[in-house]
Amino acid sequence: MYDGGKIITGLIIFLALVTFPLWYTAASGDASYTPDPETPAQGNCIESKEYMNAWHMDMLDDWRDAVVRDANRVYVATDGKEHEMSLTMTCMNCHDDKEKFCDRCHTYLGVTPYCWDCHVVPNQQGRR
Repeated sequence: MYDGGKIITGLIIFLALVTFPLWYTAASGDASYTPDPETPAQGNCIESKEYMNAWHMDMLDDWRDAVVRDANRVYVATDGKEHEMSLTMTCMNCHDDKEKFCDRCHTYLGVTPYCWDCHVVPNQQGRR
């Protein structure tokens, strides 16, 4: 191997650059932070907290399709209760502070949801 030293040096530099985020985060100790959104005092959500954490965007996409394409506005939860499929009238009825609830996780994850391209952001005045 004529350029073995250059190849090995290049591989070491490549591996160091690729693994940098892993060992930097482990060394800084910041990996344990998770956002803590304010939960409403009204009680339970329409589905379990675990389900909503993992699947709320899929649920909202399904709701949008059902309402717009099929004119179906009723969602039947796993407990059998019926709810109106509406971001502003159902979800934001309890989760009324977008900044303290939605934005905490979305900002942490670097996600820019497109909900507010069509929906009006709830009035935040007087809720602080």
